[in-house]
Amino acid sequence: MKYLFGIDIGGTTVKCGLFTEDGKLTDKWEIPTDRTDKGANILRDVVKAIRDKAAEKKIEEKDIIGIGMGVPGPVLADGTVNYCPNLGWEIVNVKKVMAEMISVPVAVGNDANVAALGEAVFGGGRGYDSILMVTLGTGVGGGLVINRKIVCGSNGAAAEIGHIIVNPEETAVCGCGGHGHLEQYASATGIVRLAKKKLLDETLESTLRTFVPLTAKDIFDEAKKGDKVAIELTEELGKYLALALTHVAAVADPQAFVIGGGVSRAGVILTETIERHYNENILRALKGKKFMLAELGNDAGIYGAMSMIEK
Repeated sequence: MKYLFGIDIGGTTVKCGLFTEDGKLTDKWEIPTDRTDKGANILRDVVKAIRDKAAEKKIEEKDIIGIGMGVPGPVLADGTVNYCPNLGWEIVNVKKVMAEMISVPVAVGNDANVAALGEAVFGGGRGYDSILMVTLGTGVGGGLVINRKIVCGSNGAAAEIGHIIVNPEETAVCGCGGHGHLEQYASATGIVRLAKKKLLDETLESTLRTFVPLTAKDIFDEAKKGDKVAIELTEELGKYLALALTHVAAVADPQAFVIGGGVSRAGVILTETIERHYNENILRALKGKKFMLAELGNDAGIYGAMSMIEK
């Protein structure tokens, strides 16, 4: 029996998965992310976690096909991570460092791209060779998979859709320092920001005024119940997100869009709103894309990491 490891390195924990050669997840666990000393111990801890699990399962190193790894930063084709503040890293060649500690092939990718690959192969995008995954959480992330291969770009920053400009007139500043970026409207924090502004500027009756603190979940829940302001906010988010996706479709033409992240728990009210605005504004040849919810949740990263390994 041959095995693969999928590793998803986050700022707080490292998620680890042990898979059989046919892609079956047989065990998963987490270890804390040690960000001390500029993250110098993280990869060493990963190797220890892999070796400890292999020893527990009586797996010899020669029976490990490879180790796939997702990291929260831009990753170049040679495995170099270009600045990763969430881990304390500046420039780290992950493949080279790993090769010095373990004689197993290693594949490395940006965590959002890796999660997209996981959803493309095993989750909401399965059955399609080309997808764009949109991750709606505290920020907005993206991962582009074409012909079942991650598109990372020349600087490892492809599919950073959260920083597509959707409103050039915006005066508020995005976390990156820019203005009018998608993340300012379609993230969990973005839609709450819009809601607070709307409730302050308008006198419309709304149940949203009763929520302290107000969350993105509250907005979608109240929209489903028919609250007019919540519905308007859902429409606004859908409009901005659809606008960004029309730009992506015009360049990459994926078969489907997979919507994930915490905000995606709103469900079909979100995907249907995005899809409607998308089809209203895209040229005919690019209409009819599939819009689906992600299915793997927090496991998307380990599935995608494993899927990068050439078997």
